Amino acid sequence: MAKAKEIELNFEDAMNQLEEIVGELEHGDVPLEKAIELFQKGMGLSQLCSKKLEQVEHKIEMIVEEDGELRKKPFGAPVDGGEPLE
Repeated sequence: MAKAKEIELNFEDAMNQLEEIVGELEHGDVPLEKAIELFQKGMGLSQLCSKKLEQVEHKIEMIVEEDGELRKKPFGAPVDGGEPLE
């Protein structure tokens, strides 16, 4: 059931929760069992954020000028035959 709840989170909420988890773990006084639980939740949130970023990246198109004309290119596509943007 936790995974279904995580899927409903938007990117910002997931990042906020992830930052809270990191803060708790960095503080250092979390019992081992709780630390493992927080780590697992953090990994799930990290994967969720990564997937959401990939989805957005696929939607973004950048406009570049080629031969004096503006053209749409997928995000990260090479510009003027160069390396892909990262």
